[in-house]
Amino acid sequence: MTDGNGSTQTLKPAQELAQSTRRFPGESAAYRTARNALLAEEIELRRHIERVAAQRRALPPGGALPQDYLFEGEQGPVRLSHLFGDHEALVTYNWMFGPRRESACPMCTALLSALDGGMPDILQCVSFAVIARSPIERLLAFKKARGWRHLRVYSSADNSFNRDYADEDPEGDDNPAFNVFTRSAGVLRHAWGDEMGAQTADPGQDPRGAPDLMPVWTILDMTPAGRRADWYPKLAYDSPAAHCHAHS
Repeated sequence: MTDGNGSTQTLKPAQELAQSTRRFPGESAAYRTARNALLAEEIELRRHIERVAAQRRALPPGGALPQDYLFEGEQGPVRLSHLFGDHEALVTYNWMFGPRRESACPMCTALLSALDGGMPDILQCVSFAVIARSPIERLLAFKKARGWRHLRVYSSADNSFNRDYADEDPEGDDNPAFNVFTRSAGVLRHAWGDEMGAQTADPGQDPRGAPDLMPVWTILDMTPAGRRADWYPKLAYDSPAAHCHAHS
Protein backbone atom coordinates (compact mmCIF):
# COMPACT_ATOMS: atom_id res chain seq x y z
CA MET A 1 0.00 0.00 0.00
CA THR A 2 1.19 3.55 -0.77
CA ASP A 3 0.93 6.06 2.06
CA GLY A 4 0.12 9.76 1.75
CA ASN A 5 3.77 10.56 0.99
CA GLY A 6 4.01 8.08 -1.89
CA SER A 7 5.99 5.46 0.07
CA THR A 8 5.11 1.79 -0.26
CA GLN A 9 4.41 -0.02 2.99
CA THR A 10 3.64 -3.64 3.84
CA LEU A 11 0.53 -3.70 5.98
CA LYS A 12 -0.54 -6.27 8.52
CA PRO A 13 -3.60 -8.27 7.47
CA ALA A 14 -6.81 -6.61 8.58
CA GLN A 15 -7.96 -9.81 10.28
CA GLU A 16 -4.87 -9.70 12.47
CA LEU A 17 -5.42 -6.08 13.47
CA ALA A 18 -9.12 -6.71 14.10
CA GLN A 19 -8.69 -9.02 17.09
CA SER A 20 -9.85 -6.34 19.48
CA THR A 21 -9.25 -6.81 23.18
CA ARG A 22 -12.04 -4.41 24.09
CA ARG A 23 -15.12 -5.77 25.79
CA PHE A 24 -18.30 -3.83 26.46
CA PRO A 25 -20.54 -4.58 29.46
CA GLY A 26 -22.87 -7.51 28.82
CA GLU A 27 -21.67 -8.34 25.30
CA SER A 28 -21.97 -11.96 24.16
CA ALA A 29 -19.39 -14.14 22.47
CA ALA A 30 -21.50 -13.99 19.29
CA TYR A 31 -21.44 -10.21 19.40
CA ARG A 32 -17.65 -10.13 19.81
CA THR A 33 -17.11 -12.54 16.92
CA ALA A 34 -19.35 -10.48 14.62
CA ARG A 35 -17.86 -7.21 15.86
CA ASN A 36 -14.28 -8.32 15.14
CA ALA A 37 -15.33 -9.46 11.66
CA LEU A 38 -16.90 -6.04 11.11
CA LEU A 39 -13.76 -4.35 12.45
CA ALA A 40 -11.70 -6.14 9.81
CA GLU A 41 -14.02 -4.77 7.12
CA GLU A 42 -13.80 -1.27 8.64
CA ILE A 43 -10.01 -1.46 8.47
CA GLU A 44 -10.20 -2.57 4.83
CA LEU A 45 -12.61 0.29 4.11
CA ARG A 46 -10.21 2.79 5.66
CA ARG A 47 -7.42 1.41 3.52
CA HIS A 48 -9.54 1.58 0.39
CA ILE A 49 -10.41 5.21 1.15
CA GLU A 50 -6.67 5.91 1.40
CA ARG A 51 -6.00 4.19 -1.93
CA VAL A 52 -8.75 6.18 -3.64
CA ALA A 53 -7.43 9.44 -2.14
CA ALA A 54 -3.93 8.64 -3.42
CA GLN A 55 -5.34 7.89 -6.87
CA ARG A 56 -7.24 11.18 -6.81
CA ARG A 57 -4.08 13.09 -5.89
CA ALA A 58 -2.21 11.38 -8.72
CA LEU A 59 -4.59 12.55 -11.45
CA PRO A 60 -2.86 14.35 -14.35
CA PRO A 61 -3.37 18.12 -14.44
CA GLY A 62 -6.94 18.99 -15.35
CA GLY A 63 -8.07 21.46 -17.95
CA ALA A 64 -7.18 25.13 -17.75
CA LEU A 65 -10.14 27.33 -16.85
CA PRO A 66 -11.84 28.83 -19.91
CA GLN A 67 -12.10 32.17 -18.12
CA ASP A 68 -11.42 33.86 -14.82
CA TYR A 69 -15.06 33.87 -13.71
CA LEU A 70 -16.45 37.04 -12.18
CA PHE A 71 -18.67 36.50 -9.12
CA GLU A 72 -20.57 38.81 -6.84
CA GLY A 73 -19.20 38.41 -3.33
CA GLU A 74 -20.00 39.83 0.05
CA GLN A 75 -17.70 42.76 -0.60
CA GLY A 76 -18.55 43.22 -4.28
CA PRO A 77 -17.34 41.73 -7.59
CA VAL A 78 -14.49 39.22 -7.34
CA ARG A 79 -12.67 36.98 -9.81
CA LEU A 80 -12.26 33.26 -9.22
CA SER A 81 -8.48 33.74 -9.17
CA HIS A 82 -8.91 35.94 -6.08
CA LEU A 83 -10.88 33.27 -4.24
CA PHE A 84 -7.66 31.31 -3.72
CA GLY A 85 -6.33 33.84 -1.24
CA ASP A 86 -2.91 32.64 -0.09
CA HIS A 87 -3.59 29.00 -1.02
CA GLU A 88 -2.79 26.99 -4.11
CA ALA A 89 -6.02 24.96 -3.95
CA LEU A 90 -9.61 26.15 -4.02
CA VAL A 91 -12.60 23.94 -3.18
CA THR A 92 -16.00 25.10 -4.41
CA TYR A 93 -19.48 23.85 -3.60
CA ASN A 94 -22.40 24.60 -5.89
CA TRP A 95 -25.26 25.33 -3.53
CA MET A 96 -28.75 24.44 -4.73
CA PHE A 97 -30.25 27.86 -4.10
CA GLY A 98 -31.06 29.30 -7.50
CA PRO A 99 -33.48 32.17 -8.14
CA ARG A 100 -36.35 29.79 -8.97
CA ARG A 101 -36.26 28.12 -5.55
CA GLU A 102 -38.52 29.30 -2.75
CA SER A 103 -35.74 28.49 -0.32
CA ALA A 104 -32.43 26.69 -0.18
CA CYS A 105 -32.12 22.94 -0.59
CA PRO A 106 -32.43 21.28 2.86
CA MET A 107 -29.73 18.71 2.04
CA CYS A 108 -27.30 21.41 0.95
CA THR A 109 -28.16 23.40 4.05
CA ALA A 110 -27.44 20.46 6.36
CA LEU A 111 -24.10 19.90 4.67
CA LEU A 112 -23.09 23.56 4.66
CA SER A 113 -24.13 24.01 8.29
CA ALA A 114 -21.75 21.22 9.26
CA LEU A 115 -18.97 22.61 7.07
CA ASP A 116 -19.38 26.06 8.59
CA GLY A 117 -18.28 24.67 11.95
CA GLY A 118 -15.18 23.08 10.44
CA MET A 119 -14.32 25.97 8.15
CA PRO A 120 -11.71 27.63 10.41
CA ASP A 121 -9.70 24.40 10.20
CA ILE A 122 -10.32 23.85 6.47
CA LEU A 123 -9.21 27.38 5.63
CA GLN A 124 -5.82 26.72 7.19
CA CYS A 125 -5.02 24.42 4.26
CA VAL A 126 -7.23 25.37 1.29
CA SER A 127 -9.63 28.09 0.24
CA PHE A 128 -13.36 27.29 0.11
CA ALA A 129 -16.19 29.04 -1.70
CA VAL A 130 -19.95 28.41 -1.74
CA ILE A 131 -21.51 29.35 -5.07
CA ALA A 132 -25.17 29.74 -6.08
CA ARG A 133 -27.12 31.45 -8.84
CA SER A 134 -29.36 33.58 -6.62
CA PRO A 135 -28.49 37.26 -6.13
CA ILE A 136 -25.86 37.84 -3.45
CA GLU A 137 -28.37 39.68 -1.22
CA ARG A 138 -30.54 36.56 -1.05
CA LEU A 139 -27.56 34.35 -0.26
CA LEU A 140 -26.38 36.65 2.50
CA ALA A 141 -29.85 36.87 4.04
CA PHE A 142 -30.04 33.07 4.25
CA LYS A 143 -26.49 32.87 5.61
CA LYS A 144 -27.39 35.34 8.37
CA ALA A 145 -30.63 33.53 9.19
CA ARG A 146 -28.80 30.19 9.54
CA GLY A 147 -26.08 31.72 11.68
CA TRP A 148 -23.24 30.70 9.36
CA ARG A 149 -20.12 32.52 10.48
CA HIS A 150 -17.29 31.19 8.34
CA LEU A 151 -18.67 30.17 4.94
CA ARG A 152 -17.87 32.55 2.08
CA VAL A 153 -20.77 32.78 -0.37
CA TYR A 154 -20.72 34.06 -3.95
CA SER A 155 -23.36 34.64 -6.61
CA SER A 156 -22.80 33.15 -10.07
CA ALA A 157 -25.93 34.79 -11.48
CA ASP A 158 -24.03 36.55 -14.26
CA ASN A 159 -21.53 33.89 -15.36
CA SER A 160 -21.45 30.34 -16.73
CA PHE A 161 -19.65 28.70 -13.81
CA ASN A 162 -22.63 26.53 -12.84
CA ARG A 163 -23.08 25.34 -16.41
CA ASP A 164 -19.38 24.61 -16.86
CA TYR A 165 -18.60 22.94 -13.53
CA ALA A 166 -21.97 21.74 -12.16
CA ASP A 167 -23.37 20.50 -15.48
CA GLU A 168 -26.31 22.79 -14.88
CA ASP A 169 -28.85 23.89 -17.46
CA PRO A 170 -29.34 27.66 -17.00
CA GLU A 171 -33.05 27.14 -17.67
CA GLY A 172 -33.34 24.02 -15.51
CA ASP A 173 -32.94 22.91 -11.93
CA ASP A 174 -29.94 23.50 -9.68
CA ASN A 175 -27.24 20.85 -9.36
CA PRO A 176 -25.02 20.33 -6.33
CA ALA A 177 -21.32 19.96 -7.12
CA PHE A 178 -17.94 19.86 -5.45
CA ASN A 179 -14.93 20.97 -7.49
CA VAL A 180 -11.26 21.47 -6.74
CA PHE A 181 -9.14 24.00 -8.60
CA THR A 182 -5.40 24.60 -8.46
CA ARG A 183 -3.20 27.59 -9.13
CA SER A 184 0.38 27.11 -10.30
CA ALA A 185 2.63 29.65 -11.98
CA GLY A 186 -0.42 31.83 -12.51
CA VAL A 187 -2.35 29.11 -14.37
CA LEU A 188 -5.74 28.09 -12.99
CA ARG A 189 -6.71 24.47 -13.58
CA HIS A 190 -9.55 22.15 -12.66
CA ALA A 191 -8.14 19.29 -10.55
CA TRP A 192 -11.18 17.20 -9.61
CA GLY A 193 -14.97 17.30 -9.65
CA ASP A 194 -17.53 14.92 -8.21
CA GLU A 195 -19.25 12.84 -10.90
CA MET A 196 -21.32 10.42 -8.82
CA GLY A 197 -24.95 11.27 -9.48
CA ALA A 198 -28.20 9.50 -10.26
CA GLN A 199 -26.63 7.60 -13.14
CA THR A 200 -24.07 5.99 -10.80
CA ALA A 201 -26.42 5.16 -7.91
CA ASP A 202 -26.93 1.56 -6.87
CA PRO A 203 -30.48 0.14 -6.57
CA GLY A 204 -32.27 1.35 -3.48
CA GLN A 205 -29.67 3.99 -2.65
CA ASP A 206 -29.62 7.75 -2.98
CA PRO A 207 -26.98 9.21 -5.28
CA ARG A 208 -23.97 10.15 -3.22
CA GLY A 209 -20.23 10.45 -3.43
CA ALA A 210 -17.65 8.40 -1.64
CA PRO A 211 -16.58 9.19 0.95
CA ASP A 212 -19.91 10.73 1.85
CA LEU A 213 -19.35 14.29 3.07
CA MET A 214 -22.70 14.54 4.86
CA PRO A 215 -22.01 14.11 8.60
CA VAL A 216 -25.65 13.27 9.34
CA TRP A 217 -25.51 10.19 7.07
CA THR A 218 -22.17 9.10 8.53
CA ILE A 219 -23.65 9.20 12.03
CA LEU A 220 -26.82 7.37 10.99
CA ASP A 221 -24.78 4.69 9.21
CA MET A 222 -23.36 3.75 12.64
CA THR A 223 -26.80 3.01 14.06
CA PRO A 224 -28.93 -0.18 13.77
CA ALA A 225 -31.64 1.60 11.74
CA GLY A 226 -29.12 3.21 9.39
CA ARG A 227 -30.31 5.69 6.78
CA ARG A 228 -34.08 5.72 6.78
CA ALA A 229 -35.51 5.88 3.29
CA ASP A 230 -38.47 7.95 4.53
CA TRP A 231 -36.44 10.74 6.13
CA TYR A 232 -34.49 13.70 4.75
CA PRO A 233 -33.13 16.82 6.45
CA LYS A 234 -35.46 19.80 6.74
CA LEU A 235 -34.79 23.50 7.06
CA ALA A 236 -36.68 23.58 10.40
CA TYR A 237 -38.17 21.14 12.91
CA ASP A 238 -40.99 21.60 15.40
CA SER A 239 -39.52 18.87 17.61
CA PRO A 240 -36.37 17.05 16.51
CA ALA A 241 -36.92 14.17 18.94
CA ALA A 242 -40.48 13.65 17.75
CA HIS A 243 -39.36 13.47 14.13
CA CYS A 244 -36.76 10.87 15.05
CA HIS A 245 -39.22 8.63 16.88
CA ALA A 246 -41.88 9.00 14.21
CA HIS A 247 -39.84 6.96 11.74
CA SER A 248 -38.24 4.46 14.13
